[in-house]
Amino acid sequence: MSSCSVRRAPRFTLVIVGALVASACTSAPAVVVSAGAPVDGNSFVVRNVRVFDGDGTRERMNVVVAAGRIMTIGRTTPPSGLPVIDGTGRTLLPGLIDAHAHVPSAASLRNALRFGVTTELDMLSDINVARTLTPRRDRLDRTDLADLYSAGSPFTSPRGLGTQFGLTFSTISRPDEAAALVKGRLAEGSDYIKILYEPGAPLFTTVSRETLAAVIAAAHAAGVLAVVHISSIQGARDAVRAGVDGLVHVFSDSLIDEAFAREIAERKVFVSPTLSIFGAFQSNGFGSALAADVRIAPFLSPAQRTELTKAGPGADHPMAPYLVRFDIARALENVRMLKAAGVRLLAGTDAPNLTAHGASVHGEMELLTQAGLTPVEALAAATRAPAEAYHLAGRGRIALGARADLVLVDGNPLVDITATRAIVRVFKNGFEVTRVLSPSATPPAR
Repeated sequence: MSSCSVRRAPRFTLVIVGALVASACTSAPAVVVSAGAPVDGNSFVVRNVRVFDGDGTRERMNVVVAAGRIMTIGRTTPPSGLPVIDGTGRTLLPGLIDAHAHVPSAASLRNALRFGVTTELDMLSDINVARTLTPRRDRLDRTDLADLYSAGSPFTSPRGLGTQFGLTFSTISRPDEAAALVKGRLAEGSDYIKILYEPGAPLFTTVSRETLAAVIAAAHAAGVLAVVHISSIQGARDAVRAGVDGLVHVFSDSLIDEAFAREIAERKVFVSPTLSIFGAFQSNGFGSALAADVRIAPFLSPAQRTELTKAGPGADHPMAPYLVRFDIARALENVRMLKAAGVRLLAGTDAPNLTAHGASVHGEMELLTQAGLTPVEALAAATRAPAEAYHLAGRGRIALGARADLVLVDGNPLVDITATRAIVRVFKNGFEVTRVLSPSATPPAR
């Protein structure tokens, strides 16, 4: 076979990609990128690397990126003329996806990308911020920001959860308001609909079960997903039986039973447990341990470090009567039961609430393994699973034609999930990301 023989990307891949690779076959020999040297442009080869493609691993692969998309994956000799990165002893991952974040500004997306999180799913933010930041996700240009999808303004009742944040948005009181309000949210720019549903919670009102069902039905009629914030098992039962697509927290006021876990799986409802925030509320020290990790610490902003190491709300906190529902031990056990039942689990962090954009996804994956997921399953929860659940084409996988959102790490996270923190390089749209360090930090060896 010729050294220029490649496994071609699907027909939908841009013609320019094929032309670029074809021209590379007749150009100068490949140039090996020296350790620490950045890659210029958005076309390159990662040679002899372990690949986690979203499902499993393939050893000693050559991955060719051309014009910001994955062109070939295999063991054939890659085209000449492209920069070559040595992947020996390293693992190439799809760009990570945080399935539950809050994005108040572009700085959140910049922080996320520094840690290999290339897409964030926002669950409540100022819709004006979201409208400014979401359009760039469809481009393949150089950027220092993760891509954004957003729920924008949530659905909640007057004086319900979410109204305390000072954002301006309409609330809902009756089922017959649902269709018009969903239409309005989508016109504002929401990508999916989020509902805050907290039956029996202290401090807040909540929408009725009938209104919950009406909002879900209106979202589905408009062709978008409906996801629900819950913290109780009763809230989860109502939401699942109302036809919700996903729960964006796991509940922990009580332990789940096997029958309900099976029901969630049978109805194909996904769950983003957000275990990181459960631990942070109870000051279990996990955030502090993450902030102290030498693979994470040099890349944290001062604000991120403060948030990770901050004590959780105590018994005298105004929200304490509500936050008592969040128990890390019960949450871990409920995730264990959901996993055993076959429920699709997504890695989400609730950043930046006592967590950190980007960094906490690595902590969330470790917590998922503590709840019984294998490292492969935890990696899938931060890549393929959210991409599939939210229908994000070309993301969450290393596959032919997919966008080249990639993270190269030292070691093997399929054996030790914390190896995802040993980031060597991050690529967004095929362009290498400059990872900004704290002024006193020393860059790690590449």
